[in-house]
This record gives sequence, C-alpha cells and structure tokens, in this order.
Amino acid sequence: MMWVLVLFFVLLAVGVPIGFVLGIAGVLGIMQVGGAEMLAMAPQRYFAGLDLFTFLAMPLFIFAGEIMNRAGITERLAAFADALVGHLRGGMAQSCMVSSVLFAGITGAAVAEAAAFGSTMVPAMTKNGYKRPFACAVVVAGSIIGPTIPPSNLMVIYGSMMGVSIAGLFAAGILPGLVMGLFCMCVIAGLGRRLNLPKGSERPSLRRVLYAFRHSLSALVMPVLILGGILSGVVTPTEAAAIAVFYALGLGMFVYHRVKLADLVDMLVRTARITGVVFLIIAAASILSWWMTYMQLPQMITQLFLGLSSNPSTIILMILLLLLVLGMFMDINAILIVLGPILGALATSIGMNPVQAGLMIVLALNIGLMTPPVGASLFVLSSITGERIEAITAAMWPFVIAEVGVLFLVAYWPSLTLTMPRLLGL
Repeated sequence: MMWVLVLFFVLLAVGVPIGFVLGIAGVLGIMQVGGAEMLAMAPQRYFAGLDLFTFLAMPLFIFAGEIMNRAGITERLAAFADALVGHLRGGMAQSCMVSSVLFAGITGAAVAEAAAFGSTMVPAMTKNGYKRPFACAVVVAGSIIGPTIPPSNLMVIYGSMMGVSIAGLFAAGILPGLVMGLFCMCVIAGLGRRLNLPKGSERPSLRRVLYAFRHSLSALVMPVLILGGILSGVVTPTEAAAIAVFYALGLGMFVYHRVKLADLVDMLVRTARITGVVFLIIAAASILSWWMTYMQLPQMITQLFLGLSSNPSTIILMILLLLLVLGMFMDINAILIVLGPILGALATSIGMNPVQAGLMIVLALNIGLMTPPVGASLFVLSSITGERIEAITAAMWPFVIAEVGVLFLVAYWPSLTLTMPRLLGL
C-alpha cells in the first residue's frame, strides 16, 4: 500500500497530469492486490466509472455555457447588474458580483465564468480606475459563486456517486450562493474608501432599470427554466441541460444573432476538450477508488478522524481543513471522486444530513479554485489579463476569508442549506 501512495505523491510533485497520476497509481494498486492477472479489471473499472446517465448533463451544461459566452449574454447580464448597483462606490465591482450571481444560474462553471468576465469586466474596470489585481480578484471571487448556485457539475458528480438527490443538492446551493455574493459585496463596500474605489454614476432612474431588465429578460429566463424544471421534478438534470443547450442556441442564433453555424464546431471542440479532461479524471479515479476500498482505506481514514475526536463539530472542522488544504494543491474533481465518498460517509455517520454534507464538501472544493498555487480560476485570470498570480492573490484574501466564512455557515448552520430543499419537498 505504501508504494502506491508514494508513487501517487511523487508523480503529483513532478507535474504529471492528475488524470494520469490517478490511473497509474490505480493500476499499480490493482497489480499489488492480484498481480498481472488482475490488470483486466483496469479497463472495466475505467468504463464503469463513467457509466452513469447523470454524467451526460456535464458536457451539455458546458456546451450551453460556451454558447452563452459567444452569444453575448454576459454583457446583457452585466448591463442589468450595473443598472441596479453601478451607482455605488466600487459600483463596477459590485456589478460584476451581481452579474456573477445571475450568470451562476445559467452555467454553474467557475472557469467559464472567470474566462467570460476576465475578458470583459476586468478591462472595463481598469479603464475606469480600478487597479488590475483588485479587478481580477473580484472576478475570481465571483466565479466561485458559479458552481455553488445550481446548476453545478460538482453536485452532479457527488450526487451520482453517493446516491444523494441532485435536485436536493441544487436546491441546497441557492441560499449559500446568494449569501456568498452578499458577503463579497460587503467586502467591496468595506474596501471602497480604503482603496478609493471609483464611485459610479448617479442613481439610475426606474426607466433605465426597466429598460435593462427588458433587454436581458430572455437571458434571465434561462435559470428559471433550468432550476424550475429540475426542482419541480418535471425534468431530470440531464434533460434540463439539453433544454439549456437548445434555448441558448435559439437565443444566440435567432434573437441576438451572435452565433453562426460555423461557430458550433469551435464550441463543440472546446466542450470536448473540457469534458475529456474531467471524464479522464473521473474514470482514472474510479480505478484508484476501487483499490482504496479493497485496502479499506476509507475505514482507516474514518477511524483516524474518530480517534482524534468524537465531537461532531471537531470532526467537521477537520474535514473542512483537509479539503481546503488539498484544494490548494490538487484538482478538485480528483479530490471529490477519491475522497468525497469517504468524507461524505464520515459526515453523515456523525449525524449530518446527506445533502448538507454534500454541499459542504462541494463548496470547500470550489474555494480551492481561487487559492494558490493551483487554483484554476486564478490561472485563467492570469492568462487572460497578463496579471501576475501573486498580485491577484494578494488582492483576493479578503474575498477568500468571506467565502470561507460562508463555508463554515454551511457546515454548522443546517437551516441555511436545508431550508430550500425542505420547502420544495426534496
């Protein structure tokens, strides 16, 4: 067992892609259990790891996000947000955060949101007097709201693996996502005078707000279609994702006239690349997960935690710290697939509701997207804007603290997470 773990961390340290790290370590683990005769199990586990119908929702939501970025929906949502809060000090940053909340209910992908706002909102903010590291930090912090407010690919993965209601997880993410947006807006307001953030134009008239609302109404309908269909039980998450694709295509091609047939090839290729990376990690992790189960590592980890403390609050704290630290160094999809079932089972064994436990784990991993050294949203903003990761990180810590605060509310205040699922009967 020790050699498998040593190989895993050595390959990770030298920079081997995480999907290959998981696969190689898993194959070595299979050989350790039964020798070369057991190798036939590797391809079986590889495909079994992807043999879940609900996983089909992931490429569809990714494709819908690609279409919406190309269709210019980001700009329309930003214009509506600016009409609401653009007059405040730090108004453009506040508008970016409100836009993130609105955009979250459409794609649910942090990296896609970071890319969309990084290429539009950051140049606009720097042009209006914001320091570029701060503008990047605002976009990174807002992008984490994306996979918290449904739809969320991480919730689809967790719900599929653990047998937890995906609709319940989606409903549970709504209030924490809104609170996260509110906390980040409070951070911007608190930093407004100290950083001398520009103050926006005068308070908008009702006419301007109504015009911006009408201009973005067709985009705002989309999260209602997606979430309303799933939470009401009319459609499954996979069917809702397909509806999102067709609705986005209709908007982009026939309403906004920003998407052409020739654009579909490029968007499909981008979707295939993103999906391929995620699915490679999921499939390879299923091999390693089988070995871990055979070697009874989940039971060993559970006994370790329970051996350190029997207090539920302390165990939850240890789970959170473990996920936050691992999220700084590993791909969050890999962490979720390998450790999600272990930590989820541990959390429910101490009395936590399965939906609350799932959302807590997903949110803790989402925060890993904005923490160095391997935060995906950080790298996206750095590559798009040319700003150094160190500078963005220095400006981002107030937002990290705010979002970790929401994480602890989710972990220790069940009502924040479970109110919406209970209201909807999920």
